[in-house]
Amino acid sequence: MKHRLLLFAAAAALTATSAFASRKYAGGDISLLPEYEEAGAVYLNYDGQPVDGSALDFFSSQGWDIMRIRLFVDPANYNGPDKDPNACQSLDYIIPICKRIKGAGLPLMLDFHYSDTWADPAKQWTPTAWVGLDDNQLYQKIYDYTRETLLTLADEGITPDFIQTGNEISYGMLWGAWNAPASSLKKCFINSNANWNRFTTLLKQAGKACREVCPDAGIVLHTERVDNVAVQDNFYTRMEEAGVDYDIIGLSYYPYFHGPLANLDKAVSSLEGKFPGKEVMVVEAGYPYKWEVPGTTFDYSNVYPYSDAGQRDFTSALVEQLKTHDNVTGLIWWWPEYNAYRTSLSGWYNAPLFDSTNGRACNAIKSLASFADKAGIEGIAADAPNAEGSGPWHNLLGQPVEEPLAPGIYIRDGEKRLVK
Repeated sequence: MKHRLLLFAAAAALTATSAFASRKYAGGDISLLPEYEEAGAVYLNYDGQPVDGSALDFFSSQGWDIMRIRLFVDPANYNGPDKDPNACQSLDYIIPICKRIKGAGLPLMLDFHYSDTWADPAKQWTPTAWVGLDDNQLYQKIYDYTRETLLTLADEGITPDFIQTGNEISYGMLWGAWNAPASSLKKCFINSNANWNRFTTLLKQAGKACREVCPDAGIVLHTERVDNVAVQDNFYTRMEEAGVDYDIIGLSYYPYFHGPLANLDKAVSSLEGKFPGKEVMVVEAGYPYKWEVPGTTFDYSNVYPYSDAGQRDFTSALVEQLKTHDNVTGLIWWWPEYNAYRTSLSGWYNAPLFDSTNGRACNAIKSLASFADKAGIEGIAADAPNAEGSGPWHNLLGQPVEEPLAPGIYIRDGEKRLVK
């Protein structure tokens, strides 16, 4: 297959890595990018010129080296009052975008929501098709569903490198139907033992499927209580006591919900002390570039104004703080691809990395990339140059490839190239 090659820049030697855990990653959750592309969203660079290739290519060219994709069980089957068209990521939906991510040589983080809609600390609704199952049946179902999903992805050549078994599960998951009586919901709280054995059994079953199908993938347990260290630490303590198998502590940190950077620093420091054998990744982060995010409970704009510069400075401060913690190995921006410029798409989120009023990339993209071990073109390296066009190809993980068969960023002859 022939592709058009665009020369980016020269670089020096690229060292292959044998373990994802040995690197630090910076990237984004780009789960809605196909919708924006279909709607004709215009993505421009910092100077207002069209990006080379897609937004995915642009993020990669700036030094981002991991992408995250969410997955719902059957989003078309959800009929709750808060039904959201942005919660559309079925298995069929994600396969093409996951292929693009892996084809670009980038690690993939798969985020199982185990719900038909958004799963977060306020709602962890059991998928409609699973509502009638008792706990023992759910234990089998989550194993079967996780295993079958991963096998399907593996058959497509897109085995995830990191897997979240649940999304923001600080208070448990698979609580029950969205319209079930509140008293019947199977939530988990710090001062109660109710439902914790059920919850950890579900996680063990999901993790078992991950280990069987994707033995090299890092399993992530994702919470969002950095503003309440007692709840956060109680969660991971219970995971240890129950023998839940996982590799990485995943955190959400949105300052407009979770408070100043000092809160995150305190939370990560506590995790370092109590769970020194675990890596930590901030798998969701964000900050506004222009408008306040709806529902904001902490106003940080006196320190970091809602502007391109303010967003950039916040991101730089976040990166610098996380670099002080050796166990932090990942930083992922949530919904960076949101861009309503010249489209009919609308939504509530005001913290993406493209300006919806003019389509231009926000400078925080570069700030975020500085967390990665190989940030930007200057950090991408290659084998010593050969005669032009004769050197071996490598992907951005430093792995040799015979010939690029999918669009993406590759290294050849000491140069970083975009294959389209």
